[in-house]
Amino acid sequence: MGQPATRPRVVLHLVASPFVGGPERQMLGLAVAQGGVERTLFLGFPEGKALDERVRAAGFESHLLASTGRPLRRAVREVEDFLRRIHPDVLVTHGYKPDLVGLLAARRAGVPQLAVSHGWTGATFRVRLNEALDKLVLRGARRVVAVSHRQGQRVKEAGIRGDRVVVIQNAVDASRFAPAEDAARQELEAFFPSRPDRIVIAAGRLSPEKGFEDLVAAARMVVDRLPGAAFLLVGDGPLRERLAAAVRAAGLEGNFALAGFRGDLDRLLPAADLFVQSSHTEGLPNVVLEAGACAVPMVATDVGGTGEVLEDGRGGFLVPPGDPARLAARVVEVLSDPEGARRMGEEARRRIRSDFTFASKAAAYRRMYEECLP
Repeated sequence: MGQPATRPRVVLHLVASPFVGGPERQMLGLAVAQGGVERTLFLGFPEGKALDERVRAAGFESHLLASTGRPLRRAVREVEDFLRRIHPDVLVTHGYKPDLVGLLAARRAGVPQLAVSHGWTGATFRVRLNEALDKLVLRGARRVVAVSHRQGQRVKEAGIRGDRVVVIQNAVDASRFAPAEDAARQELEAFFPSRPDRIVIAAGRLSPEKGFEDLVAAARMVVDRLPGAAFLLVGDGPLRERLAAAVRAAGLEGNFALAGFRGDLDRLLPAADLFVQSSHTEGLPNVVLEAGACAVPMVATDVGGTGEVLEDGRGGFLVPPGDPARLAARVVEVLSDPEGARRMGEEARRRIRSDFTFASKAAAYRRMYEECLP
């Protein structure tokens, strides 16, 4: 007689995401890669309608809580009740509110809790307070998954026991990216009053930790040397008006465009000549993985796990954060050497498609489950 079949593990993700960004794409990519081995469900707070819709569209079960998290005991009770109904093998939490509510609810329901540390930004005073609380809460998790080795070090420095910290790097689905299309290139060019010679693209939430004011300052220096260069920033956020004012003050209205949020970045990104990241802090930035996956060379600040993806001089260049002049110099270097840029892009694609796959990420999660769960 053969061995009896074992049921798939049931994995429940608890999230509080008002939009679908990098961490949310990681959750979905992991869920797809784990199909057949784990049954994955999502539980979100009321602000998570966008992610709830995306999860359902991807074919996964998703639920929204009635509680916003205040008062705390009501949210804990609601999550505890859900855990007792679903009986997941593990609860995976993402972010300070899910970490806190999930830890308390999981203990009461007798479910192991694992937390994923995507990164801490310190963007505002309120965010810093929440992140300080999160660092305390993470000490109670069965395991803390850090999305990069650097983030893993930060987690340990926050007081989490080293034997509870597991590094599982972010991944990317390279099949999302087709070769650059002429139509996509024309759309990029249409953002500018005259057709640019080279287009540099950046993407992310328009918030302080992304360093986009440094990017505007660097763009001014680049355009002074390469007048045909143009910069497109994709994303939205609280600094939009401030960045627009900085673009005007720098006299870059014809060379720097704010595209706002775009749902088709996967199609536009391959048509750019260069991707730039100017962040002051990161966990492991998804957009760096995405740029590499579609063979776009990069110039990026050496923060978080960026240096684990991009080796300086191979696939692109690393620069210190908060240094627009160094950023500008490397951008000029790449844009001035199209053949070298092409080689860099190809090298980045080979590395990303070899080392940062969701298949390897899913396997790492399975090993962790086996190590820490009954």
